[in-house]
Amino acid sequence: MVFEDIAVAIEAPIGILTFNRPNVLNALRTNLLKEVSSALAQLERDDGVRVVILTGAGEKAFAAGADIGELNALSSAGMGATQSRSGQALTRQIERMSKPVIMAVNGFALGGGCEIAMAGDIIVAAENAKFGQPEVNLGLIPGYGGTARTTRRVGKGMATYLCLTGEMIDAEHAQRIGLIERVVPAAELMDEAKRIARTIAAKAPLAIAACKRTINNGAHLPIDDALELEALEFGTLVDTEDIKEGTGAFLEKRKPVWKGK
Repeated sequence: MVFEDIAVAIEAPIGILTFNRPNVLNALRTNLLKEVSSALAQLERDDGVRVVILTGAGEKAFAAGADIGELNALSSAGMGATQSRSGQALTRQIERMSKPVIMAVNGFALGGGCEIAMAGDIIVAAENAKFGQPEVNLGLIPGYGGTARTTRRVGKGMATYLCLTGEMIDAEHAQRIGLIERVVPAAELMDEAKRIARTIAAKAPLAIAACKRTINNGAHLPIDDALELEALEFGTLVDTEDIKEGTGAFLEKRKPVWKGK
């Protein structure tokens, strides 16, 4: 499939999806969101891909937010809600993928860019990365899940501060408050993202999918419900070929060969 606003490359077992509008800081227009959704669906179906990396073209931005021209053209509450839901649908698609999604953030990750990054499983940022929810500067609030996910990642107090002030924070600050997981020199960003991806891809794929699913679905359940969810997922994995391979390989002191069955 030919894309206009993104690029997709396969470096098995890794799929790399790149926002490809560097001349406008990878602004998230509607067509880009649709293309990302389509590409993610393809990567989900590709048995040769076990981990996805999402990044932005150029050195200046992962994605500097929504396309301001499109926002300016919104003329009713209904249009605004539809625009918001389209971005929310994409972030939920990322969260619901069975395959882990690593966000490799270079430069600005603002507004919708920050919101998409937060939907990933692991965020690796270059030292020059900047994060923020500056929508209040435009007369708006975050619309792609920012109020919900910022709160879940850094807590209500810090989320309130970031969303009310619209301030940008650097990568070191973002890591310190728990918004992101790793910070590396810009020249090492993709190498580090790929290293993490290969590490994950070497593990049992059914277990990786179950781990992601259990964490995402259980994170905000009452503890007893979350523990029961964990027990059910654990039990399901016991009834797979992969656990026999994994335990057998451990006892035989060899590397496992995963079948995903």
